[in-house]
Amino acid sequence: MTQAVLQFLGGVGLFLFGMGLMTAALRELAGRRLRHLLARFTATPLAGVATGALATAVVQSSSAVTVMTIGFVGAGLIGFAQSLGVLYGANIGTTVTGWVVVMVGFKLQLGLAALPLMFAASLMGLLGRGRVERAGRLLAGFALLFIGIATMQGAMAGLDGQITPDLLPHDGLLGRLQLALLGLVLTLLMQSSSAGVALALVLLGSGALSFAQAAALVVGMNLGTTFTGLLAALGGARPMRMTALANMLFNLGTAALAFPLLGVVAPLLHATPLGADDPTALVLFHTGFNLFGTLVFLPLTRPFAALVAWLVPERRVPLAEPLDPRLLGDEGAAMDAAQVVADAVAHTLNSALADALGPRQDARRLAVLGGRVAPALAALESYLVQISVPTDRVAARARFAALMHQIDHLTRLLARCGEGTRISELSGDARLARPARLLAAAVARDLPPARLARLAALVDARARRHRRAALLREADWQVPPAELLRRTDAMRWLERVFDHVERISHYRQAAMQKS
Repeated sequence: MTQAVLQFLGGVGLFLFGMGLMTAALRELAGRRLRHLLARFTATPLAGVATGALATAVVQSSSAVTVMTIGFVGAGLIGFAQSLGVLYGANIGTTVTGWVVVMVGFKLQLGLAALPLMFAASLMGLLGRGRVERAGRLLAGFALLFIGIATMQGAMAGLDGQITPDLLPHDGLLGRLQLALLGLVLTLLMQSSSAGVALALVLLGSGALSFAQAAALVVGMNLGTTFTGLLAALGGARPMRMTALANMLFNLGTAALAFPLLGVVAPLLHATPLGADDPTALVLFHTGFNLFGTLVFLPLTRPFAALVAWLVPERRVPLAEPLDPRLLGDEGAAMDAAQVVADAVAHTLNSALADALGPRQDARRLAVLGGRVAPALAALESYLVQISVPTDRVAARARFAALMHQIDHLTRLLARCGEGTRISELSGDARLARPARLLAAAVARDLPPARLARLAALVDARARRHRRAALLREADWQVPPAELLRRTDAMRWLERVFDHVERISHYRQAAMQKS
């Protein structure tokens, strides 16, 4: 029995490895086209269903398509309502793996024939380049799928009569819920609902599970795949969190629809020519309840989207309060609001720098910047990607570009503000403290861009002289090399901070002139 269990676990491992290899290769081969497909063909929920199903069938991973969709929503490439159709379709597309396993892996018994495929795949991977090498990895993953299935089937033959349906909860509401929970846990462990369905098919074909038990497991596995999307959206913008929650609620709703239907449809599925055997009937059930769930949710997409929006309230970001979504219809008003937030962020950063680099050397405000400024910058980026500026409005497009430049430099300046060791090094050296106080005074007074540019050039020239002098002292062994590196790094930090401050002021003035 021990040998059979180890063989079974090895078969599961081969299947998982093959699935991961095949999915990665498919994503590389179809990457750009897949992103273009998702971004372009999702204008309506029905088009999103078709796109999501096709994309998932291509890459053999509903989790990959879901995570990609969440990322697209976060980037503003598609709207939240558009994403719902893709999520519905991804649940249909993921059932293709089960059909491949049953029709090819079980009925054609390709376990032995897959070994020559592995040889060909290894040659393509070792000798090929580019698309040939990726195609080799795809072929290797495909072969490993069937080698894994054959290994699992061989192991179950060795356990014939020792693992029976009596070992698991019996059919009934409580038993089905327990089996669904078990399927959810298995999917979380394997990080692949397709692998979980293949496992259920092997156990069902060997007699270790009854049809009702396998169906309940598959319902749980369908729900377990949503946790990858939840993790991907954790800490993300509100649209990303809404998309991940919608995916989970859709799968919960589909599971709730599937449980009552299980007892009714089981005899019907076995009565069809396709579903005469249990494994094929199980794949029919998997596809059927996902199709049924899509048909139920598709007409309700608009109220469903409103419900999810109500369940995921906006996080209050004090600095980003002027970003009113109602202004997005007027690009000028929307950019006015964005500029107000950019100014508030710049003022917050400059005030903290003035305190830390000035005579008081108070770094307390600098230490808490991330919690205040980072969410505001994230909200500002999310807001700007929703602003649509017509191509014929040259001044408005120039203003939008200036806003984007401001955000870029504000983000970089925030990152510089987190480098506290550079600030302490500046205050510890009299020659370095002088230009640091100059920067503190400049940001405290909110000097115009022209004066900031002159001061930045002055600091840059002083930095070059400092580096030359430091190198000469180091050559005479007057300054230890480690201290020299710390000082030059601190001076370089000051140059870059001054440059960001000057560029922010410059692009702000450019944006104001175009308003």
